[in-house]
Amino acid sequence: MGRIHARRKGQSGSHKPFRVDKPDWVPMSEDEVVAKVIELAKEGHSQAMIGTIMRDQYAVPDVKLITGKSIGKILAENEMAPQIPDDLMALMRKAVRISNHLQANPRDTGNKRGLQLVESKIRRLMKYYKRVGKLPQDWKYSIKDAELLVR
Repeated sequence: MGRIHARRKGQSGSHKPFRVDKPDWVPMSEDEVVAKVIELAKEGHSQAMIGTIMRDQYAVPDVKLITGKSIGKILAENEMAPQIPDDLMALMRKAVRISNHLQANPRDTGNKRGLQLVESKIRRLMKYYKRVGKLPQDWKYSIKDAELLVR
């Protein structure tokens, strides 16, 4: 499959092994996993970071295999889900960084194009999240609002 903003194909990567049932060697029960996910979220970790911590420190290969729910669903059920999804927030941080760079270096045309591409991804993702219902319909993206949200 090709890249969004390039004329080349991507590299193939590794995939998680296909698994349907809980592995026998996982030391934690379902309730312990949910409690630990909530605890890590209270400490301020993102969903991706929670998954990495659970894998590396607590030997839980996949939270969804153990609990039947994703980390995002667990946080949403406990009303701890972020208002703006993590992937959209990461793109907004990137756009703010590029914008700040362009204010100091206005002739950097390569990064002007990079900002256009990042903002295009933000608009595409924003449209999807509005359709799914994760963002309110009246939510708008602007670089000024993104600077305030990122800080």
